[in-house]
Amino acid sequence: MPDLISLPAVIYGPSISFDPIRTRSTSRMLGRKTETLFRGTPYWVATYAASKLTTDEVSLFDAFNMLASDGGVFAGYDPHRPRPIAYAGAPLAGVKAGGGAFNGDAVLQSITNAKTIVVNGLPAGFKLSSGDYVEIRKSALVRSLHRITAPATANGAGVVSLSIRFALDTQTFAAGNTVHFEKSACIMEMDEGSFSLPKSWPVSNVQFTATELFFS
Repeated sequence: MPDLISLPAVIYGPSISFDPIRTRSTSRMLGRKTETLFRGTPYWVATYAASKLTTDEVSLFDAFNMLASDGGVFAGYDPHRPRPIAYAGAPLAGVKAGGGAFNGDAVLQSITNAKTIVVNGLPAGFKLSSGDYVEIRKSALVRSLHRITAPATANGAGVVSLSIRFALDTQTFAAGNTVHFEKSACIMEMDEGSFSLPKSWPVSNVQFTATELFFS
């Protein structure tokens, strides 16, 4: 199995991208008829960039590039939306409805269907908005990242039903897996040849792209 390395902890931006790819082929025929064939499993791609790096930050990226180019993978997330939008100002914190500290981690209670899941272990009234991320995690290297497609609020017991896209792979993930709302991530590999960090004075800028990998 590959080594799980850390994405450097810097301020990313001002411009990055983090989006899913759903591969499909559409055939257009006579008589106003079209057919669309969806192929493979959807996956995430990202473009990371950071500007005005300090010397220490440049060193972090130099080391990251060496590790990522030698088989390392990392937990890739969207730096512009690292947690639900209702709690954008600071890392998630609070108390779970059933007691205990809350840091963004919860539990997959059940799978209604591949596009609807039930999560418990949240604070009462925990709010989730359309476009928020949710990560389902079986193990450190087996994760599934989704966007929430409808607003939802946890009930008094800290339970919420979420509509997600794209569909969860129910052959791999199951009730009892953990759920994460703080820096929800998927496992990514830096794309070969994409890393750019020209050294300039007094500041340097970095950019690279990455693509999701699947493990089971």
